[in-house]
Amino acid sequence: MRLRHAAVAAFGAVTLLLTIPTSASAAEGQFQYTVTGLDGRPLRVVLENPPSGECITLPEVADPSASSPAHSPRNRTDEPALVFTEPDCTGREFTLRPRTGYGTERLELRSVVFVRPE
Repeated sequence: MRLRHAAVAAFGAVTLLLTIPTSASAAEGQFQYTVTGLDGRPLRVVLENPPSGECITLPEVADPSASSPAHSPRNRTDEPALVFTEPDCTGREFTLRPRTGYGTERLELRSVVFVRPE
């Protein structure tokens, strides 16, 4: 009888471990970009450990009719960053290499996705 209870308990524990969701993958490090603040001055924004494989529309510049695009991106993550000129990862696309990729003030962006190399 005890053996059966032990087996059921062990099976339940294994089942529980298999159903616990795993953490989503993330690009480790920082992605930085500059936006124009409400006072007209440049404001540096940092995304810390952003999710991989998920389009991120930058909230400060999501509405093209209400804001100027972000610029001067710095990719300090461990994954390549694809930056886009429009929200929802549309428009022209530029790749910033991992750890040292950057763009000047002329590189405008409104969204980004991090791509884990295969």
